[in-house]
Amino acid sequence: MVYEALRECGLRVALYTSPHLVDVRERIVVDDQPISPEAFAAWTERLRPAIEQTGASFFEVTTALTLADFAMRGADLAVIEVGLGGRLDSTNVITPLVAAVTNVGMDHTEYLGDSIEEIATEKAGIAKKDVPFVIGETDPDVADQLERVASSKGASVVRVMPETPYDGPLAFEGAHQRRNAATAQALLGELPASLRPTSEQLERGFARAWLPGRLDRRGKWLFDVAHNVPGIGSLVRALQVDRCPRPVHALVGVMGGKDVLGMLRELQTVVDRIWITDPPSAPQWRREDPHRFVSGGDPGIHIETDFDRALQRVQRDAETVVVTGSFHTVGDAMARLPGFRPLG
Repeated sequence: MVYEALRECGLRVALYTSPHLVDVRERIVVDDQPISPEAFAAWTERLRPAIEQTGASFFEVTTALTLADFAMRGADLAVIEVGLGGRLDSTNVITPLVAAVTNVGMDHTEYLGDSIEEIATEKAGIAKKDVPFVIGETDPDVADQLERVASSKGASVVRVMPETPYDGPLAFEGAHQRRNAATAQALLGELPASLRPTSEQLERGFARAWLPGRLDRRGKWLFDVAHNVPGIGSLVRALQVDRCPRPVHALVGVMGGKDVLGMLRELQTVVDRIWITDPPSAPQWRREDPHRFVSGGDPGIHIETDFDRALQRVQRDAETVVVTGSFHTVGDAMARLPGFRPLG
């Protein structure tokens, strides 16, 4: 949303997001043009000595490559999404014009901590001295923790009031996106006056802003990258409002360390049958055996670890097919269904 609103100002705007669905180049975009395969290869080769010397991670390498590409392509502004947490994330090498945290959930606990307070502290680690820090979190206790950490770093804190969601035109579906839009609107309002979109530019940008895999409807298919209980909860609420044609079947592939049973319980309130599978693009260390979480006693849940077979079986007799649980699951399905790849 921020990216599209800034593009309405006539600026050359870059966007860094993660993870990707099918092609790593989805992450690195300037004015809607992903980095070319040739540029990606050239930057990787140029950075190879530093990569080998430091033992940099994939995300660290991608972040360095991205910032180099944005500079080379002459971006006026870059919208940078944090990868994981904030304080120790490789994107935190930058000093932004403004920073924001949308919300905090129990996710990536093996890295960020075992409590909401610890995770909030890590996320607030992107706050910088004299830089506006926008808080979109609606839970007052969590928002208080974010504010405490940000204020201790000398940031100027802006809290988005829970009762004031954005009510203008919006391409994204789902009530939670109204809240995200209010946070984006507040972030844009904290930019220097020379870069700040007008209300008309903001509305045009928000009306166009869209990403594949976020309540993404394509015929009878609905793709959503929800990968934790709060995300699945937002998906479920959207399905309750829209009343998709039934029967509704779901293809679900979840990474290790997640509350799989909690996610399945949420989904069972709105879908008729669930196929649990193992997305092949997921690295082995992130996979978990679905049999650990689900026994064979529930007739509404089926386990099919072969992804291609699961993709075929979930379609049978379904009027709506929901694909969710992780970026890997959505991306692997899109890669196999004709015409659904994000980059063609």
